[in-house]
Amino acid sequence: MFDAVEGLAAEHAELEQRLADPATHADQGLAKRLNQRYAELSAIVRTWREWQQLGEDIDAARELAAEDPEFAAEAETAAARRDEVAEKLQQLLVPRDPNDGKDAILEVKSGEGGEESALFAGDLLRMYTRYAERRGWTVQVLDSTESDLGGYKSVTAAVKAKGTPAPGEAPYALLKFEGGVHRVQRVPATESAGRIHTSAAGVLVMPEAEQVDVEINDNDLRIDVFRSGGPGGQSVNTTDSAVRITHLPTGIVVSCQNEKSQLQNKESAMRVLRARMLAAAEEAAASEASDARKAQIRTVDRSERIRTYNFPENRISDHRTGYKAYNLDTVLDGELQPVIQSSADADLADRLARLEDGES
Repeated sequence: MFDAVEGLAAEHAELEQRLADPATHADQGLAKRLNQRYAELSAIVRTWREWQQLGEDIDAARELAAEDPEFAAEAETAAARRDEVAEKLQQLLVPRDPNDGKDAILEVKSGEGGEESALFAGDLLRMYTRYAERRGWTVQVLDSTESDLGGYKSVTAAVKAKGTPAPGEAPYALLKFEGGVHRVQRVPATESAGRIHTSAAGVLVMPEAEQVDVEINDNDLRIDVFRSGGPGGQSVNTTDSAVRITHLPTGIVVSCQNEKSQLQNKESAMRVLRARMLAAAEEAAASEASDARKAQIRTVDRSERIRTYNFPENRISDHRTGYKAYNLDTVLDGELQPVIQSSADADLADRLARLEDGES
């Protein structure tokens, strides 16, 4: 059982030696990738060694039980624990999304519902920001277009972890389940008669791509600069600091205007462009990846919702997993993990089932 782990343990030992070599850290991108793989294998090797040790403990306790019956109970306890560890090890060995160790680019766009939808998009951004803070991540708004009442017509943010997260704990590994249409039911601030309205906002989550993930030829880019603007004349620069980048071969267009520096806006736009190009390349390479992207968001239409936020009942419902709770206020304050975990558990169960059926 778990014979394949021996090869992974050998890879783990090799990575340990490479990471101890100062020359490895001269290339920060390489060091980061090796650290991510090392963290993933560390969890597997650590669990495998515990499983092996428990096997030895069971054998020893059963031998001693022949002379002292009390050791029989210890053997049973160790056997039960070994079954738990074996299940955990099996889950760790299930092939993961290769992007699960990456940071994330998060886009939130308002949809049907006008100003109310834009206000809800702002609520979603605050929810993700507070969730990130609870996990020790940082959130950087790369670009945004505000509405007249202070919401967002669209906003793009980078979510970054500190250090090397444990397997399944990186921003993209968790936030990828947030991609889709989010529906809200509440009395809008713009409603004077107290009627409950329904509106929607769309969320798209992409793994943040590194330069080695996506090759971009400078000759394929058209870069335009313009003056940034905001509602009511606010935040309007007097210089052309905003940047719009068009990738000519694919037609992908990215603009950023939140920074005062044209150079900073260009760097932010390139981060988003790389993420979008990586997502597009994966869609083209695999139909499964394409289905996953399409499942996130096609149109910000209320009929394609993945989740409903019902304010009158303080209820949050995830329509993919059946998760339902009556703590919407705390979820919007960043207590999002149980909701995300319901999707992560469903995803793991699906991957285990496909593995048992012999699918890739």
